[in-house]
Amino acid sequence: MNKSLKIPIEANEIIKTLNEAGFECFLVGGCVRDFVLGEPYKDLDLATNATPNEVEKVLSEYKIFETGLKHGTVTVIVNSKPIEITTYRIDGKYEDFRHPKSVTFTRNLVDDLKRRDFTINALAYDGKNIIDEFGGVGDIKNKIIRSVGNASERFKEDPLRILRTIRFSSVLGFTIEENTKKAMFELKHLLKHVSFERIRVEFEKTLLGKNAKSAMLEYVDIFGVVIPELLTMKGFDQHNPHHRYDVLTHTCVALDGATCDKNIRLAVMFHDIGKPASFSLINGVGHFYGHAQKSYEISGKILRRLKYDNKTIEYVIKLIKHHDLDLQATEKYINRLVYKLESVKIVKDLVLLQRADNFGQAPIHNERLEKFDKIDEILKSIEEKQLSFSLKDLKVNGKDMLSLGLKGKEIGDALIFLLNAVLDEKVENKKENLLKFLKQFNK
Repeated sequence: MNKSLKIPIEANEIIKTLNEAGFECFLVGGCVRDFVLGEPYKDLDLATNATPNEVEKVLSEYKIFETGLKHGTVTVIVNSKPIEITTYRIDGKYEDFRHPKSVTFTRNLVDDLKRRDFTINALAYDGKNIIDEFGGVGDIKNKIIRSVGNASERFKEDPLRILRTIRFSSVLGFTIEENTKKAMFELKHLLKHVSFERIRVEFEKTLLGKNAKSAMLEYVDIFGVVIPELLTMKGFDQHNPHHRYDVLTHTCVALDGATCDKNIRLAVMFHDIGKPASFSLINGVGHFYGHAQKSYEISGKILRRLKYDNKTIEYVIKLIKHHDLDLQATEKYINRLVYKLESVKIVKDLVLLQRADNFGQAPIHNERLEKFDKIDEILKSIEEKQLSFSLKDLKVNGKDMLSLGLKGKEIGDALIFLLNAVLDEKVENKKENLLKFLKQFNK
C-alpha cells in the first residue's frame, strides 16, 4: 500500500474545516482505491457525518450547490474545483433496480461503507488513516474484485453492478472472486431492467480495458443478455486454415491487438459478428462471403440499441463495412481510397482495424505487417503534401473553367478530370499547374 497518500489541497481544506467544527470527513470510494493503487485519481468524493444543513453552515464561506439533497449530497466549489460531499447514509429497500426507496442519514461511517458495491470501493481516508472494514486494501493487493457483503443482494439492488464488476476486471486486470462471479451469472437476467444508456457506458469501458480479451471471453454470456448477437460468435468454428480460433475467440484476441480507441475497439468487437449468418462450407473449407456487409448491418442495430450518437455509429459501421478490403500499398490505390472514404483519418483507422484483425488470425498472415507499415508511410506523405481528395479541395473552381471558355456540363467534367489527375499524382494541386495541365489536355 502507498504509505504517502496525499490529499489534494481542496479536499484537505474541506476535511480540516469540518474536523475543526467537530465533524468527521473522509475521502471515499474510487479515489481512495486509486490512491492505494498508486494511480492518479479521477473524481474526489467526500463523506461526512454532518447533515447537509450542517455542511452548508460550516462551509458557508464557499459557494455551495444543493445537487442532491434527497441523498444528502451538496457540491462545494474550492479553488474553482467542484467537490461533492455526501452525508453518511443507510439505503432503504431498492424497488426500481437502481434507486433506494428511502435514505436515512447516519453518524456511523461503517454504515455508509457497507452499502457500497465492492470492497475495493468501500474505503475511506482522512489524510492519516485508511478505514478498511471489508478487506478492500487486501483485495487491491491481491487483485481481487469482491462484493461488499452478500453479492446477490448487491446485484439485486442495482443489476448494473454485474457489468461494473466485469468492467473493473477488464480495466484493472483483477480477478473476480468466486461467490461474486456465481451471483453475476445467476442474476444476469436482471440486466433486462437496466437502461441501454447505462449498459453502453460499462460495455465501452470494458472494451477499452487492458484485460478486455479475457473479460469478453469469460463473460460473453452476461453481455449476451442485452447484446444477444454476441452469442452467435461463441464457439463458432471457422473451418478455415487462415483462422486458428472460433469467431468469438478471434474477435477477443483481436481486441488485444487493437489500439485503445473507442471507435477502433467497437469496430473490432463487431467486425465479424456477421460471420455466422454468412457461413458456407465448400469442400470442407469455411467461407464467409458478404460477411462484412452483414456485420455492418448487425453492428448498426446494436449500436443504435445501445444509444450511441449518430456520428459514432456511422463512423464505426463504415470501418466495419470496409474492414475486409484487400488494401494495396500503392500511392494511387490509397489516394483513391481516401477519396472514396472521404478522409485520411478513416483510412488510418481502417489500417489499425486490419492490424488488429490480423493479430487474431493465423501466423501465416504476419507478412501483412510490412504492407501496413508502407500504407502508413503513404498516408503520412498524403498529409504532408496536403493532397486534394474532393472537388472542394481543388485549387480551381467553376469560375476558372469559365475563364477557359468551358460551359455547362464541360465545367463539371473538367473538374472531375483534374481531381482524378491529382489523385493519380499526374499534377500538383496548385492553380497554375492545374490550369496548365488542363490546357495541354484540351489541345
